Amino acid sequence: MLLYDPVQRHLAIEKLVTRTGLNGQEKKYYRIRPAKWYGGIVTADCVGCGLLCKFCWVSDAVMLHLADVGRFYTPKKAADELVVLAKKCSLDLLRISGGEPTIGKPHLLQILDALQGSGCRFILETNGIPVAYDETYAESLSKYGFVHVRVSLKGCNEAEFAMLTGAKSDGFTLQLKALQNLTNAGISCHPSVMTSFSPRKSLQQLVQRLKQISPKLADDLEIEELILYPHVIKRVRKYKLKYYSAYSPERVPPEQI
Repeated sequence: MLLYDPVQRHLAIEKLVTRTGLNGQEKKYYRIRPAKWYGGIVTADCVGCGLLCKFCWVSDAVMLHLADVGRFYTPKKAADELVVLAKKCSLDLLRISGGEPTIGKPHLLQILDALQGSGCRFILETNGIPVAYDETYAESLSKYGFVHVRVSLKGCNEAEFAMLTGAKSDGFTLQLKALQNLTNAGISCHPSVMTSFSPRKSLQQLVQRLKQISPKLADDLEIEELILYPHVIKRVRKYKLKYYSAYSPERVPPEQI
Protein backbone atom coordinates (compact mmCIF):
# COMPACT_ATOMS: atom_id res chain seq x y z
CA MET A 1 0.00 0.00 0.00
CA LEU A 2 1.31 3.43 -0.93
CA LEU A 3 1.64 5.63 2.16
CA TYR A 4 1.01 9.36 1.87
CA ASP A 5 3.29 12.14 3.12
CA PRO A 6 1.53 13.69 6.14
CA VAL A 7 3.24 17.08 5.72
CA GLN A 8 2.32 17.38 2.06
CA ARG A 9 -1.25 16.31 2.80
CA HIS A 10 -1.62 18.99 5.48
CA LEU A 11 -0.40 21.60 3.01
CA ALA A 12 -2.76 20.33 0.29
CA ILE A 13 -5.76 20.31 2.65
CA GLU A 14 -4.98 23.87 3.71
CA LYS A 15 -5.53 25.05 0.13
CA LEU A 16 -9.01 23.49 0.15
CA VAL A 17 -10.30 24.69 3.52
CA THR A 18 -8.81 28.18 3.81
CA ARG A 19 -8.96 31.29 1.68
CA THR A 20 -7.81 34.89 1.88
CA GLY A 21 -10.57 37.32 2.88
CA LEU A 22 -10.82 41.04 3.48
CA ASN A 23 -10.52 40.49 7.25
CA GLY A 24 -7.86 37.84 7.40
CA GLN A 25 -7.55 34.19 6.43
CA GLU A 26 -10.92 32.44 6.43
CA LYS A 27 -11.46 28.78 7.24
CA LYS A 28 -14.29 26.28 6.83
CA TYR A 29 -16.39 25.10 9.79
CA TYR A 30 -19.42 22.85 9.81
CA ARG A 31 -20.85 23.51 13.28
CA ILE A 32 -20.31 25.25 16.60
CA ARG A 33 -21.70 23.39 19.59
CA PRO A 34 -21.40 22.70 23.32
CA ALA A 35 -19.84 19.32 24.18
CA LYS A 36 -19.40 17.23 27.34
CA TRP A 37 -15.63 16.80 27.15
CA TYR A 38 -13.41 18.47 29.78
CA GLY A 39 -16.46 18.86 31.97
CA GLY A 40 -18.13 21.09 29.38
CA ILE A 41 -16.60 22.95 26.44
CA VAL A 42 -17.76 24.94 23.42
CA THR A 43 -16.42 23.49 20.19
CA ALA A 44 -16.06 24.85 16.68
CA ASP A 45 -15.78 21.86 14.35
CA CYS A 46 -13.53 22.73 11.43
CA VAL A 47 -13.33 21.04 8.06
CA GLY A 48 -10.19 19.23 6.99
CA CYS A 49 -7.34 17.25 8.53
CA GLY A 50 -3.97 16.23 7.19
CA LEU A 51 -4.38 12.67 8.50
CA LEU A 52 -6.86 9.95 7.57
CA CYS A 53 -7.10 8.05 10.84
CA LYS A 54 -8.86 4.72 10.39
CA PHE A 55 -10.58 5.07 13.77
CA CYS A 56 -11.64 8.72 13.41
CA TRP A 57 -15.06 9.69 14.81
CA VAL A 58 -15.59 12.30 12.07
CA SER A 59 -18.06 11.11 9.43
CA ASP A 60 -17.00 10.26 5.87
CA ALA A 61 -19.25 13.06 4.62
CA VAL A 62 -17.03 15.58 6.39
CA MET A 63 -13.68 13.80 6.13
CA LEU A 64 -13.80 12.98 2.43
CA HIS A 65 -15.98 15.69 0.86
CA LEU A 66 -14.34 18.92 1.93
CA ALA A 67 -15.79 20.98 -0.90
CA ASP A 68 -19.36 20.05 -0.01
CA VAL A 69 -19.49 20.70 3.73
CA GLY A 70 -19.23 23.72 5.99
CA ARG A 71 -18.83 27.39 5.25
CA PHE A 72 -16.02 29.90 5.54
CA TYR A 73 -15.69 31.92 8.73
CA THR A 74 -13.51 34.95 9.36
CA PRO A 75 -11.37 34.62 12.50
CA LYS A 76 -13.51 37.21 14.27
CA LYS A 77 -16.77 35.47 13.42
CA ALA A 78 -15.47 32.12 14.68
CA ALA A 79 -14.18 33.69 17.89
CA ASP A 80 -17.35 35.69 18.47
CA GLU A 81 -19.62 32.67 18.02
CA LEU A 82 -17.49 30.59 20.40
CA VAL A 83 -17.66 33.25 23.11
CA VAL A 84 -21.39 33.95 22.68
CA LEU A 85 -22.26 30.26 22.99
CA ALA A 86 -19.91 29.85 25.94
CA LYS A 87 -21.67 32.65 27.81
CA LYS A 88 -25.07 31.19 26.93
CA CYS A 89 -24.01 27.79 28.29
CA SER A 90 -22.14 29.24 31.30
CA LEU A 91 -18.87 27.67 30.12
CA ASP A 92 -15.39 29.14 29.92
CA LEU A 93 -13.59 26.45 27.90
CA LEU A 94 -13.27 26.70 24.11
CA ARG A 95 -11.69 24.54 21.43
CA ILE A 96 -11.55 23.83 17.70
CA SER A 97 -12.04 20.17 16.80
CA GLY A 98 -13.55 18.04 14.04
CA GLY A 99 -10.47 18.59 11.89
CA GLU A 100 -6.94 19.91 12.40
CA PRO A 101 -7.10 23.39 14.00
CA THR A 102 -3.48 24.25 13.22
CA ILE A 103 -4.18 24.12 9.48
CA GLY A 104 -4.40 27.78 8.53
CA LYS A 105 -1.93 29.31 10.98
CA PRO A 106 -2.87 32.98 10.33
CA HIS A 107 -6.54 32.11 10.90
CA LEU A 108 -5.87 30.36 14.21
CA LEU A 109 -3.60 33.11 15.51
CA GLN A 110 -6.20 35.76 14.65
CA ILE A 111 -8.84 33.74 16.53
CA LEU A 112 -6.56 33.66 19.56
CA ASP A 113 -5.94 37.40 19.21
CA ALA A 114 -9.71 37.93 19.24
CA LEU A 115 -10.10 35.75 22.34
CA GLN A 116 -7.60 37.77 24.36
CA GLY A 117 -9.42 39.25 27.34
CA SER A 118 -12.55 37.14 26.87
CA GLY A 119 -12.00 35.33 30.16
CA CYS A 120 -12.12 31.99 28.35
CA ARG A 121 -9.49 29.28 28.21
CA PHE A 122 -8.66 27.56 24.92
CA ILE A 123 -7.74 23.90 24.43
CA LEU A 124 -5.79 23.45 21.20
CA GLU A 125 -6.29 19.82 20.18
CA THR A 126 -3.83 18.96 17.43
CA ASN A 127 -2.02 16.06 15.83
CA GLY A 128 1.02 18.32 16.11
CA ILE A 129 2.40 17.86 12.62
CA PRO A 130 2.12 21.53 11.51
CA VAL A 131 3.66 22.55 14.86
CA ALA A 132 6.61 20.31 13.99
CA TYR A 133 7.29 21.21 10.37
CA ASP A 134 6.75 24.96 10.94
CA GLU A 135 9.59 25.79 13.31
CA THR A 136 7.98 29.14 14.22
CA TYR A 137 4.53 27.78 15.13
CA ALA A 138 5.19 26.98 18.80
CA GLU A 139 6.86 30.34 19.36
CA SER A 140 3.84 32.07 17.79
CA LEU A 141 1.54 30.27 20.25
CA SER A 142 3.66 31.08 23.28
CA LYS A 143 2.23 34.59 23.75
CA TYR A 144 -1.26 33.25 24.50
CA GLY A 145 -1.22 32.37 28.17
CA PHE A 146 -4.82 31.12 28.10
CA VAL A 147 -3.98 28.33 25.62
CA HIS A 148 -3.25 24.71 26.55
CA VAL A 149 -2.17 22.30 23.79
CA ARG A 150 -3.18 18.65 23.67
CA VAL A 151 -1.12 16.69 21.14
CA SER A 152 -3.03 13.58 20.07
CA LEU A 153 -0.56 10.81 19.24
CA LYS A 154 -1.80 8.23 16.75
CA GLY A 155 -0.46 5.07 18.30
CA CYS A 156 2.64 4.54 20.42
CA ASN A 157 5.33 4.40 17.74
CA GLU A 158 6.09 4.91 14.07
CA ALA A 159 4.76 1.52 12.92
CA GLU A 160 1.46 1.96 14.74
CA PHE A 161 1.13 5.50 13.38
CA ALA A 162 1.49 4.22 9.81
CA MET A 163 -0.98 1.39 10.44
CA LEU A 164 -3.62 3.69 11.97
CA THR A 165 -3.31 6.67 9.62
CA GLY A 166 -2.08 5.22 6.33
CA ALA A 167 0.64 7.89 6.38
CA LYS A 168 4.40 7.54 6.28
CA SER A 169 5.77 6.49 9.64
CA ASP A 170 7.94 9.57 10.11
CA GLY A 171 4.72 11.44 10.89
CA PHE A 172 4.93 9.97 14.38
CA THR A 173 8.42 11.36 14.80
CA LEU A 174 6.96 14.75 13.86
CA GLN A 175 4.31 14.37 16.55
CA LEU A 176 7.04 13.92 19.16
CA LYS A 177 8.95 16.85 17.67
CA ALA A 178 5.84 19.01 18.14
CA LEU A 179 5.89 18.17 21.85
CA GLN A 180 9.56 19.09 21.94
CA ASN A 181 8.89 22.41 20.21
CA LEU A 182 6.00 23.25 22.54
CA THR A 183 8.06 22.34 25.61
CA ASN A 184 10.99 24.45 24.40
CA ALA A 185 8.63 27.40 23.90
CA GLY A 186 7.31 27.07 27.45
CA ILE A 187 3.75 26.32 26.35
CA SER A 188 1.33 24.46 28.60
CA CYS A 189 0.80 21.12 26.88
CA HIS A 190 0.32 17.40 27.32
CA PRO A 191 0.22 14.34 25.05
CA SER A 192 -2.68 11.97 24.61
CA VAL A 193 -2.35 8.63 22.87
CA MET A 194 -4.76 6.25 21.21
CA THR A 195 -3.90 2.96 22.91
CA SER A 196 -6.74 0.66 21.80
CA PHE A 197 -4.56 -0.84 19.07
CA SER A 198 -1.32 -0.99 21.08
CA PRO A 199 0.17 -3.83 23.14
CA ARG A 200 1.25 -2.82 26.66
CA LYS A 201 4.94 -2.95 25.71
CA SER A 202 4.42 -0.25 23.06
CA LEU A 203 2.88 2.08 25.64
CA GLN A 204 5.74 1.48 28.06
CA GLN A 205 8.25 2.30 25.33
CA LEU A 206 6.36 5.49 24.46
CA VAL A 207 6.51 6.63 28.08
CA GLN A 208 10.29 6.27 27.98
CA ARG A 209 10.52 8.34 24.80
CA LEU A 210 8.36 11.05 26.34
CA LYS A 211 10.59 11.13 29.42
CA GLN A 212 13.51 11.96 27.15
CA ILE A 213 11.67 15.10 26.06
CA SER A 214 10.30 15.99 29.49
CA PRO A 215 9.42 13.86 32.54
CA LYS A 216 6.27 15.98 32.89
CA LEU A 217 5.00 14.86 29.48
CA ALA A 218 5.30 11.24 30.58
CA ASP A 219 3.54 11.98 33.86
CA ASP A 220 0.72 13.85 32.09
CA LEU A 221 0.18 11.31 29.31
CA GLU A 222 -3.56 10.94 28.66
CA ILE A 223 -4.87 7.55 27.58
CA GLU A 224 -7.41 7.67 24.76
CA GLU A 225 -9.42 4.61 23.75
CA LEU A 226 -11.68 3.74 20.87
CA ILE A 227 -15.29 4.93 21.01
CA LEU A 228 -17.56 2.66 18.98
CA TYR A 229 -19.84 5.06 17.21
CA PRO A 230 -21.73 3.21 14.43
CA HIS A 231 -19.65 4.70 11.61
CA VAL A 232 -16.44 4.02 13.55
CA ILE A 233 -17.39 0.35 13.83
CA LYS A 234 -17.83 0.23 10.04
CA ARG A 235 -14.50 1.96 9.53
CA VAL A 236 -12.60 -0.36 11.86
CA ARG A 237 -14.15 -3.42 10.19
CA LYS A 238 -13.33 -2.04 6.75
CA TYR A 239 -9.64 -1.76 7.63
CA LYS A 240 -9.65 -5.03 9.63
CA LEU A 241 -8.15 -3.33 12.66
CA LYS A 242 -7.75 -5.44 15.79
CA TYR A 243 -8.35 -3.51 18.99
CA TYR A 244 -7.68 -4.41 22.60
CA SER A 245 -10.11 -1.99 24.25
CA ALA A 246 -13.12 0.08 23.25
CA TYR A 247 -16.26 1.66 24.68
CA SER A 248 -19.77 2.34 23.49
CA PRO A 249 -20.59 6.08 23.36
CA GLU A 250 -22.80 5.69 26.44
CA ARG A 251 -20.11 3.99 28.53
CA VAL A 252 -17.02 6.11 28.09
CA PRO A 253 -15.21 6.20 31.47
CA PRO A 254 -15.60 9.54 33.30
CA GLU A 255 -11.82 10.04 33.33
CA GLN A 256 -11.82 10.07 29.52
CA ILE A 257 -14.51 12.75 29.23
